[in-house]
Amino acid sequence: MDFEILKQQIEKAAKKAFLEMYTQHGAEKIYSFALYSDEGAMTVCPATNTFTMLENADEDDALYYKYEPAEWTYEMDGAEEEFNDICTQLRTELDKHDEDDKWFEGFQSKLYSCCIEVLEKLKNENFFSQITGEDIFLIFTVSEYEFETEDLKNIITSLNDNEFKNEYLTWMDTWAS
Repeated sequence: MDFEILKQQIEKAAKKAFLEMYTQHGAEKIYSFALYSDEGAMTVCPATNTFTMLENADEDDALYYKYEPAEWTYEMDGAEEEFNDICTQLRTELDKHDEDDKWFEGFQSKLYSCCIEVLEKLKNENFFSQITGEDIFLIFTVSEYEFETEDLKNIITSLNDNEFKNEYLTWMDTWAS
């Protein structure tokens, strides 16, 4: 698989997904965007959340709902066709190497890196803030998978130069110790 082409496809899909969400839900005050995958490296999906959704979150779990993409209002919404095509490509590639664990580990790592690099590129280009006029919390996550604490801190730090970063890292200290 050509990961440079894949990265371009993920970038195009991420931009389209965010623009769709902003067009449809901008009045709800979008504050976050994520790309996420699964432990089997079969998917890449977007997620978006809004401050309006957070108004209904349980106060005791407010930070969890604020920062956990699996709990966000618009999970797997936006650029559905593009992300479905990406997922089909991933599954096709995985099927070719069904029993090769060493190959899979490299593939998984490259996929995750592609997603993080796309988000970092969009952040550095001010893609999100140019659209919303606000800072946006960015994260890459993987369902059914936990990053090492330092790896997660590095992801959050590389993707966020805003108040969200500090709040996330402080919150992380409450459950990562």
